[in-house]
Formats: sequence, structure tokens, C-alpha cells
Amino acid sequence: MIKILFVCYGNICRSPMAEYLMKDFVAEKGKQDQFFIASAATSGEETGNPVHRGTVKILARLGIDCSDKRSVRLKKTDYYNYDYIIGMDEMNRRDMLKIFGGDPDGKISLMLDYTPLKRDVADPWWTGDFEKTFTDIVAGTRGLYDYLTDGNFLRKSEH
Repeated sequence: MIKILFVCYGNICRSPMAEYLMKDFVAEKGKQDQFFIASAATSGEETGNPVHRGTVKILARLGIDCSDKRSVRLKKTDYYNYDYIIGMDEMNRRDMLKIFGGDPDGKISLMLDYTPLKRDVADPWWTGDFEKTFTDIVAGTRGLYDYLTDGNFLRKSEH
């Protein structure tokens, strides 16, 4: 089983959007039993809070229910429990490196590393543009899925 953890600052906008889109996508492909997918925050500011209404609205439009999701904070032990830990922006990467004390196994990457875009996923908490975030996360989840299902399961350190 491939274990993926999506990470953003508060775990109420971008990372739950990625978590639920990826879960839906692998279910569409009939591969849900091959993946464990979750999300977390680098900050404790939103711990326990539900997903932001902007993300809820986009997911609901696709028939995806995320009402059971509450923000959780990233823990040092998460490094050992996941194969791929995917941040949304460079600030997330820096924070993850601090929380984990480094990345000796090369598990940390960014959402758009799996696309030709190679940039941060903008935080809609600040921009208000959930549609742009959605477009980027769709590209990132599709790119990640293609990477993982293209025979690269054991090449984790080559992201």
C-alpha cells in the first residue's frame, strides 16, 4: 500500500482538497485498496476545525463529501508512517523539514513537482481563488497518480 500525506499550513483548504480529490481519483480507477491518503497542517492554528467552505463547495460540486474531515497537525512520527509527504508550497517544505528534522529518505516533495508547472500552489485563504487552487491540485494529483502507477513505486527518492 502506498501512503500519501498532503500538507499545507492550516489543513483546511489546499491539503484536504488534495486528499479528497486523490481519494476520489484512485476510487474512480478502482485502486483505492492500494492507497492510504490523508492530510495535515504544519501549523496548529486550525486544529480541529472543519474544511474551509471554499474547498467544501468545490468538492461538493464534484459529489465529494469531506464533512468528516477536521484539521490535524503534522507530527514528527508522520515521516515514518508515509511514503510520500507532499507540501503545497516552499514554506510548507521548510516547515516540514523543521518538524521532521530533515528528509533522509527523500519523501518530501511539492504538489506541482509532478507536473510541468514547478511552482507553489497558491493558498486560497489569502488569494480567495479556490478555482485556481483546484486547477493546480487537479494537475498535481493526476501527475502524482501517473508517477505512482507508471512502475515507479520503489523509486521514492527520485521525485
